[in-house]
Amino acid sequence: MSPSDTIANRPFDSLKPGDGAKIERRISIGDMRGFTTHAADIAEHGIDRALASDPDFRAALAQGGVAVTLLVTLIIARFPGPGTRLDALSLDFPGVLKQGDLAVAEVTVASLDAASHKVQLDCHCHRDDGAVILKGRIGVIAPDKQVSRPFDRPVALEQGQPPDRFEHIEDMAREMGKIRMAVVNPVDQPSIEGAINSAHAGLIEPVLFGSEEKIRAAAEVARVDLSGVEVRDAPDAEHAARAAAQLAAEGGCEALMKGSLHTDTLLRSVIDIRDLRTDRRMSHVFVEDVPGYPRLLLVSDAAVNIRPDLNTLRDIVQSAIDLAHAIGIARPKVALLSAVETVTEDIPSTVAAEKIRDMADRGEITGADVDGPFAMDNAVFEGAAQIKGITSPVAGQADVLIAPDLEAGNILAKSLDYLAGAEAAGIALGARVPIALTSRADSARERRASAALAVLVAAQNRRRE
Repeated sequence: MSPSDTIANRPFDSLKPGDGAKIERRISIGDMRGFTTHAADIAEHGIDRALASDPDFRAALAQGGVAVTLLVTLIIARFPGPGTRLDALSLDFPGVLKQGDLAVAEVTVASLDAASHKVQLDCHCHRDDGAVILKGRIGVIAPDKQVSRPFDRPVALEQGQPPDRFEHIEDMAREMGKIRMAVVNPVDQPSIEGAINSAHAGLIEPVLFGSEEKIRAAAEVARVDLSGVEVRDAPDAEHAARAAAQLAAEGGCEALMKGSLHTDTLLRSVIDIRDLRTDRRMSHVFVEDVPGYPRLLLVSDAAVNIRPDLNTLRDIVQSAIDLAHAIGIARPKVALLSAVETVTEDIPSTVAAEKIRDMADRGEITGADVDGPFAMDNAVFEGAAQIKGITSPVAGQADVLIAPDLEAGNILAKSLDYLAGAEAAGIALGARVPIALTSRADSARERRASAALAVLVAAQNRRRE
């Protein structure tokens, strides 16, 4: 599937007997390794190398793992597609499947029940030579609503790592309970989808501020239901931001979410209200899930402070550390970035890094290992640090990257997104309430992750009160 394709489904009313779809995959060594590793995890080391290499063991994994996964993926991702729920499964396994085989999975509508929206699908998976691997029937409950949207950036999975670190953040946030969140000017499709999607995910109770006419028009375009959602009419983005900030100042919500408006308009509305200000300078953190990096990576500041002075840089570092704590990183490793790892007066960012490191050593910054200056390679790649003889608990293992200025931070974050395939959530910190800062280019999943960050920070704020 290419980015020009769409994610679409077939609602119950569009299905008829005989309709069907198929998907195929060449069984690779990666497929077998992945299922073998997963089986070993489930069995708690009950699988050794001899068993993992046994032909019968691998054939059974290919049948029950790969072949069934092909069928289920076809059903829930393509036909009927998103919104489909599994109901019943009955399968026979007459053939074998091996590494290198081309497996073809097919489903066909056998019958439909209008009252329950249950659909019986005849299913089979065969090799390209026609030999049947499995056959049978899977019952599903077909979706009621049409889904059709452009295909976004693909999910990037890495071998040996949790498949979805943002999902883990969402799970942590759901454990904290929903929070009331003011969503500012959600008058376009992405922002209204992000807000309602976050509500459906059990993260927030949204209060929508903006032109009610435009909000409802956006919801109609996005095909989202606003039943039960509070909408507070405001003539424009600026009035919406001020009203949302005032609600937060009065204790009527625990967080804000940016919709379709400029970031500075929203932040100015917060700063203008004394009750929302703290002693700390506001800053922004991107939380990046980077394929190939073994942990989440926090990048700051890439959106608020253009050329931070030393006091501002100290606040940026402490806020990023606090966020790391909120998402479960007990002792984050903070790398202060520059072009080189030696302190030189010709490169001011190296001098600033040394001073911030000294502040951490004196206890003016707490809760983390802070070191620098680091060039980027020495911050995230242990091999580079070893070659250069850098000894530090942070070198090559950074959880947090502190950019010397906004330009460097923004370039770094967007390079991770668009060149390294990262997914990013964003949040502004330093006010009395967190602000989920989303971009027009963010996917619904990234917007949901940003909301989850705000939930976790709000819970952290409650614990400190």
